[in-house]
Amino acid sequence: MSVVFVASSLLPTPFAVFTMHGFSDEQSGVEHVALTLGNVTDGSPVLGRIHSECLTGDALFSLRCDCGFQLEAAMKAIAKEGRGVLLYLRQEGRGIGLLNKIRAYALQDKGADTVEANLQLGFPADMRNYDMCLPMLAYLGIKAIKLMTNNPKKITALKELGIAVVEREPIEFGKNRYNQNYLATKANKMGHLLGLQHQQEIPDTTNH
Repeated sequence: MSVVFVASSLLPTPFAVFTMHGFSDEQSGVEHVALTLGNVTDGSPVLGRIHSECLTGDALFSLRCDCGFQLEAAMKAIAKEGRGVLLYLRQEGRGIGLLNKIRAYALQDKGADTVEANLQLGFPADMRNYDMCLPMLAYLGIKAIKLMTNNPKKITALKELGIAVVEREPIEFGKNRYNQNYLATKANKMGHLLGLQHQQEIPDTTNH
């Protein structure tokens, strides 16, 4: 893996003053970021989240997904713990990129779910990989993580890389009338470990 550390700086946020670490994948040119808080190098498991970029949810307050809500909840949880790590991976749209994500949204506006939209565009349901997590966590001195996720595939991917996932912390936030079917698709088609309230599709009566 060609992911290398570039630089660190302080990042004041409403929740805590994190240290931000920049990494570059020299092969692809893609840049990733890690936020840390407290001493994460003492060998004990670290509360953490692996979060893939979602411009619409993280920065533009979209209600079509739960990404922005999960990002904020993870940062708050780490701040409350006083110690933790957040890896922010540049894998927009489950790996298909921003413009293809907008194309997928257009198909969803016509009735496709998130999986169907990706398949109609010629992509797998989820193109993300987590190989970059290993060199990032290794640089940060983190060997074991208490992972905030609802996605069992993410846990499996990290374990296959040799990262010890010692605990799963559910992170269910942001359900609203615009993303109910999105969450149901996550649970029913992608195997996400969501509560029963997300397991049933609810007809979308909103105007797009």
